[in-house]
Amino acid sequence: MPKTVPITMRALLQRINRRLAANGEVLKAARTPKVAAAVGHYFVVRGNRVARERIDPETLARELKVLADWERVE
Repeated sequence: MPKTVPITMRALLQRINRRLAANGEVLKAARTPKVAAAVGHYFVVRGNRVARERIDPETLARELKVLADWERVE
């Protein structure tokens, strides 16, 4: 079994947001159940509008290449 290095969700969100900042975007987490039901637990905001809904942070991080193959989210 290959060895992996644990990465906290907080660190992962910071990495993603640093990459998204170049496009004026921010990954946000829903704070209330009502918001989570509407746009998902994680969503991307551009300006004051929701740009993307129902984001899986780990998948997005791998797409943005901010999470290496040997890293895993805890």
